[in-house]
This record gives sequence, C-alpha cells and structure tokens, in this order.
Amino acid sequence: MQATVYRSTGSWYILKNTEGEFINARLKGKLKLKGITSTNPIAVGDIVEVDAEALEGNLVISKIYERRNYINRVSPHNKNKHHIVASNLDQSLLFATLKDPKTSFGFIDRFLVTSEAYKVPAIIVFNKADLFTEKEMLKFDLAKKNYEAIGYKIMLMSIEKNEGTQAVKDLLKNKITLLSGHSGVGKSTFINFVLPALDLKTIEVSNWSGKGMHTTTFAQMYDLPFGGTIIDTPGIREMGIVDVPKNELAQYFPEMRAIMNDCKFNNCQHFNEPGCAVKVALNNAIISEERYLSYLSIKDSIEVVSF
Repeated sequence: MQATVYRSTGSWYILKNTEGEFINARLKGKLKLKGITSTNPIAVGDIVEVDAEALEGNLVISKIYERRNYINRVSPHNKNKHHIVASNLDQSLLFATLKDPKTSFGFIDRFLVTSEAYKVPAIIVFNKADLFTEKEMLKFDLAKKNYEAIGYKIMLMSIEKNEGTQAVKDLLKNKITLLSGHSGVGKSTFINFVLPALDLKTIEVSNWSGKGMHTTTFAQMYDLPFGGTIIDTPGIREMGIVDVPKNELAQYFPEMRAIMNDCKFNNCQHFNEPGCAVKVALNNAIISEERYLSYLSIKDSIEVVSF
C-alpha cells in the first residue's frame, strides 16, 4: 500500500493512503540503518510503501520512494548531521518580517540558496506590514527591487489588517507548499486564516528577546479545501547550508549564475580574481551589494563536512 507522510514524531508516522484514509505506521527496523544519513530518515511529504507485519499486525514503512526534491538544513542538534525539512514540494513560502521579530536578509539568502540547490521554487512573503514605519517600508522597497530583479516573487501582507492575505492564499491552490521562517513571523496565524477550523496555537513575540517562540513542534501537512496541501514547520532560528561546496555556491545565486561563464577563469570564486564578471557587475550596480555580501558571508560559513 502506498501512502504520503503527513506527520513525523520520530517513532510513529501519520500517513494518508491512496484511498484518502489516515493511518499510523512505524519505520521498519532494518530500514533505519540502510543508507540514511539524516537525523530523520523519513520526512513529511515522502511517498512510502506500507506493509502489515505478519506477527504483530502493525503497519510498517518498508520503502521510501525516490524524492523529486526536498529542503535540507544542518541539524539544529548536531552540526555534523543534516535534517530534511520536507520533500516532494512544488514551492516554498518563506515568511519574513522586518519588525517583531526582524528577519535578516542573510537568513533569507541562506534559505534561497537551499531552495535553489534542491530545485524548490521559493517565494518571500513579508508579513506584519501593519507594523512598518517609513524605515521598514524603505527596506521592503529595496528588498523587493533586488529580489524581483533576479526572478523571485515578493509578497507584502498584513494578517492583522487582512491586507494581501488573499493574494498569498491564492498561491497555494493545487500546490504542495512548504511554509517556513523564524518563529513569530506569522506562519500559524496565516494557517488559521487559511484553515480556521484548525485553530493552531499562536504566541506573542518575546518582549525581552524580540524573537518568536516555537509554537510548532513537528512538521505537519494539511489538506486545503480548495486544492493542494501546506506543510507547517517548526520555526527556524538558523539556516545551516548543507551539501553546497564553497566553490559551487555562486551557482545558487541566480544573478551570478547568469554571468559567471564570462569570468576569465573557470574556477573564479568572485572575490579578488582578475577578469571577474561578477565583480564587474557589482561595480556597475547590476548585482546588488547586499546580495554580494551575503554570498561572501555564506561562503565563509560553509564548513567542509562529510554527510
């Protein structure tokens, strides 16, 4: 029997079979060890094969079908391991805020690099527009200009004032969508807007830290009444890059990828090499300084780790 993973709690999995029924299953023992290098051998969104054990009568997951894509990150508990956030995605929505809490553009760029590396189209949703002062609006306008110039869709939304919410909701129709971002950026509130019957728990941003507090413990998939599914994930504090070698990082910056073949040297790292097309584009404001600095920062942070 084939089924889709809707929730993983570590030991047991909630699945939906091809008949539309929800079932519980655990992972077959020997499958846990075979070729699994992530902290979670099975992720939400995985398509799996389920069998009944001959003796106990329990349902067990005996096979994981090949993933067409996935979002991966460094494990928050062990930097030498990686964690699959979700798989088989049509798109990812990164919720960001410029105030209460503040999402850094470095974090946004790390998420975009990961999405590019694993071939998941990414959309950035700036939430809490009702809190924006002139200062935040200037930052948003600059971000919109920079990101849209390299092909990313940018959305502005205020769930509090119900502005822009329908436009974001419309993006979800008939898609498998990952919702991600820091804690406190409004993912759960948005899901309550889309699926009010769920009444997910939300929590205010911590006054003393300015950071959101976790309200989601496990990744979970939800069916949408108008077609499609969404995957809610625990808030991410840091987005550790996985399986992207330093010398290949520029390939996951679309604006660099488009011109890097014009560099004088085919192994150009776009730092201080002569004849670098990326540096020429930077000096001519074709590539934004903010994105280039993100490139250097991410490059410096990538460790040589074998998974």
